[in-house]
Amino acid sequence: MSEATPDKLGLISLGSLGAAALALVLFVLPAEYDIDPTGAGELMGIKGMAGYSVAALSKQSGIYHRDSVTFPLAPFESVEYKYALEQGQSMVFTWQGMSASNDPQTELIFDMHSEEKGTDPKDSVTFDIGRAGSAHGSFVAPFDGIHGWYWENRTGEDIVVELVTTGFYSKATTYGPNGAFSKTFPQSPEQ
Repeated sequence: MSEATPDKLGLISLGSLGAAALALVLFVLPAEYDIDPTGAGELMGIKGMAGYSVAALSKQSGIYHRDSVTFPLAPFESVEYKYALEQGQSMVFTWQGMSASNDPQTELIFDMHSEEKGTDPKDSVTFDIGRAGSAHGSFVAPFDGIHGWYWENRTGEDIVVELVTTGFYSKATTYGPNGAFSKTFPQSPEQ
């Protein structure tokens, strides 16, 4: 066995420091912080792996709004409704689908998703998808963009979707068979 001399220990320490720096640049920065200076993180599929992070407390500079809308859906009709939110802005929501017979088993196909500003709509991020008659919760925008729901009636009877939200959005847009229609919300008390 060879002796550990100060020169050998120095080389081992220097090698360990180099390996740690390489691991930081190639793995940690791309995966945890979405910083990929070499492009290797994207090639390995780990870039942005930690996902979006949002702080527990987010002070808002905009005006708090309440929005209540209903969408009548005939069998096999669909509608999409989205809010413009900046990163960190939040909203609380509740929605339910009600048939003419007030059937509590009425289910809609739904997809709660977001489209990041400046990206292709095909690259939307889905947060909740499935079949349900209602949903309730809160949402904090992980990035600037439009955030909301797609509902589709796959039943044989008419359904009315009722959505109530409160939050810090600036605009809401309905996307349906007749096109897109938007409404804006005041962003300051003077408006």
